[in-house]
Amino acid sequence: MKLIRNILDNIKPHVEKGGKFHFFRSTFDAIETLFFVQNHVTQKGSHIRDSVDMKRTMIVVVLAVIPALLFGMWNTGRLHFLSIGEAAAFWPTFWYGFFKILPIIIVTYVVGLTIEIIFAQKRGHEVNEGFFVSGILIPLILPADVPLWMVAVATAFAVIIGKEVFGGSGMNIMNPALIARAFLFFAYPSKMSGDVIWVSGMTNNTNIVDGFSGATPLGNALVGNLDKLPSPMDMFLGIIPGSIGETSVVAILIGAAILLYTGVGSWRIMFSVVAGALIMGFIFNLTAVNDYMALPAWEHLIMGGFAFGAIFMATDPVTATQTNKGKYIYGFLIGLLAILIRVVNPAYPEGMMLAILLMNVFAPLIDHYVVAANIKKRLKRIKTV
Repeated sequence: MKLIRNILDNIKPHVEKGGKFHFFRSTFDAIETLFFVQNHVTQKGSHIRDSVDMKRTMIVVVLAVIPALLFGMWNTGRLHFLSIGEAAAFWPTFWYGFFKILPIIIVTYVVGLTIEIIFAQKRGHEVNEGFFVSGILIPLILPADVPLWMVAVATAFAVIIGKEVFGGSGMNIMNPALIARAFLFFAYPSKMSGDVIWVSGMTNNTNIVDGFSGATPLGNALVGNLDKLPSPMDMFLGIIPGSIGETSVVAILIGAAILLYTGVGSWRIMFSVVAGALIMGFIFNLTAVNDYMALPAWEHLIMGGFAFGAIFMATDPVTATQTNKGKYIYGFLIGLLAILIRVVNPAYPEGMMLAILLMNVFAPLIDHYVVAANIKKRLKRIKTV
């Protein structure tokens, strides 16, 4: 670290105001604060001094998604070799997925950070740290075979329209990663839905073995093929087709444990999302008019992107509610709406994406009424005294 500090100290005078490369100041700040805590503090008022800044918080989230990312790499390779009828050892399987997914991650970060740096330079601000998380979440909620140019366009749309028009990180009203997915879902539906897109190589490979299907559990459930659903254990482990990082509930729960242990993720939101989903599932079980509605409520928790959305998307501290009571309401409605959309509306088999984006919009309203109720309660207390 001392070597890095010396290198940055040698460069710093050249990017300060009046320096030869002063227009790269925001870029330099982004690199410096990635390795070191900022060396300036507030000058007045009462503030908490803490070495854990926003970048450190965001890096914790990145670390939490690593298990899902690594599993997604292995599962991508596994499904590919299964589809062509070949048996492969662990490392060839993993490296296939690694080299398939790495370009998606690189394109996401290059496009997203470039746009953020440009906006920061124009505004004279530091580079926002929020994209550290968005840059890893966007690839994990996409199919492995998604064209790279689509990833670039979706990332640019999410950063510019989803964040920068509102003022950057901390000001956006909807989750940027989900905005990128929603953009691709509505602009290029053939690349985000169907049975062949979830397994790498199926769309352009004529050597697919007979009988192999790339249908996801949600895809089968949607058309009534409940007898073709994978076993609950397979869905829990994640050895099924799906988005890169959304299939393994085990890997996602490891990430949840990291977020909860560090205090970065909200257990109130996670708990209430699950509660809302279970209640909606039980309601469908009681009023079942088809096989999908009769599906055990708990199975919805291990299907599709529900677990990933509940842990990493719904808990986004910027777009979620801020009050404790509001978090319960916010999470409960996400879980309830996700299962409702998933079962009732065949056009949107996932449901989680739209449920979170919808509640992102209503999060400030929920907080408003929670705060207003607290004020009203305290005023009544004063009057009684």
